[in-house]
Amino acid sequence: MTGIGAKSAVVMHAWPVGGGIVAISPLPGAGGDYRGDLDHLASWRPAMVLSLVTPGELVDAGAMNLGQNIQDKGTRWVHLAVGPGGLPSASQMEAWPTVSEQARRALLGGGRVLVNSRNGGGRCGMAVLRLMIEAGEAPDEAEERLKSVCPEAEGTAEQMDWARAAPRGAARFVRHPDR
Repeated sequence: MTGIGAKSAVVMHAWPVGGGIVAISPLPGAGGDYRGDLDHLASWRPAMVLSLVTPGELVDAGAMNLGQNIQDKGTRWVHLAVGPGGLPSASQMEAWPTVSEQARRALLGGGRVLVNSRNGGGRCGMAVLRLMIEAGEAPDEAEERLKSVCPEAEGTAEQMDWARAAPRGAARFVRHPDR
């Protein structure tokens, strides 16, 4: 089905970061097909899903049970209720180092981390850029790579400033056996 009212699988933008793969996507259900979106995302088999949406956005998308549904599929779910154009709250900023460490460990082990927001835009870009820098990428190169894969992931000036302020982690070199 195409045109107005069409339902399609949620689109994920994915690229390598820190030895694994990170992806950005809209919130499952934001396009009207929660179950289909959830199944599509689960088939990608992320180790972790980070949702940067408000409780109201979860309700609007029919995704009130997203956390339980994600966890039922064997994936860790982290929810930070960040509103459109917003920054993490003080308590969320305190929690960020733990969230980031979990995501970076999954990536370092070759895992997949999915970050979603209502439209898969600025909030996702803010979090993923910060993860990229914390994983050892140079801020300017990380931002360029982010924008080349997902141009709509550029957040507000404040969001991108928060991301760029991340402490740069040590670059990790992953050896792959010769094939």
